[in-house]
Amino acid sequence: MRPLRCVVVDDEPLAATLIKSYVEKTPNLQLAGTFNQAQDAVRTIMAGDIDLVFLDIEMQQLNGIEFAHIIPATTRIVFTTAYDNHAVEAFRLNALDYLLKPISYDEFMAAVNKAFEYKMLCAKANEADEKSAYIMVKSEYKIVQIEIASILYIEGDKDYVKIYLDGCDKSIMTIMSMRNLEARLPDNFLRVHRSFIVNTSRISVIERNRIVFGNKYIPIGDSYKAVVNEMISSRLISSAARQDAE
Repeated sequence: MRPLRCVVVDDEPLAATLIKSYVEKTPNLQLAGTFNQAQDAVRTIMAGDIDLVFLDIEMQQLNGIEFAHIIPATTRIVFTTAYDNHAVEAFRLNALDYLLKPISYDEFMAAVNKAFEYKMLCAKANEADEKSAYIMVKSEYKIVQIEIASILYIEGDKDYVKIYLDGCDKSIMTIMSMRNLEARLPDNFLRVHRSFIVNTSRISVIERNRIVFGNKYIPIGDSYKAVVNEMISSRLISSAARQDAE
């Protein structure tokens, strides 16, 4: 895991220098900047790639609580303050920790360990998402790995399903029920007919109760029309909405 990139924001020079020294002597922490005013740190933090901010609260112009509202959610916060009256609000902002000055190195490290744990959880979640981006099916005595995002639509044919991929003329056929395959697919896949599941993010045209994928016209079954219409309504930008915007 790469080092956590940190920023220190504190208008008390001694407090800022202390936290800076803690960061610099801690393995796997990398100091990206020290700032005496929150507004001076905006550009560095908004540029991204900042994992952790050690943030004072009582500062002029823009205080720490106000600043916390504009920090990206991926950047976690450890409040460092001399006052305990903001603790409830701080944890409502999902702060990792709330440290009262003077701050010992042990207290600092306890907060840093929470940041490392959070980073590891995020890494595991990303790994799980990456694994779930693919499915494997048996087809013609082979195991075929399929990128889910490349699936245009799926057609059921008795005990088989045919998986149609973007850029492929031939479908991948496998023995499987539509129900079992549907359960393995993310929410952007929608059953539109007893025999068809479509990737709604790949739909270009819907006309006369049919979904068009190139030269293929997929019917929308009567019992599925309500679900399809709900999907369309949630995404449709109407002329009335455009007029309101104007």
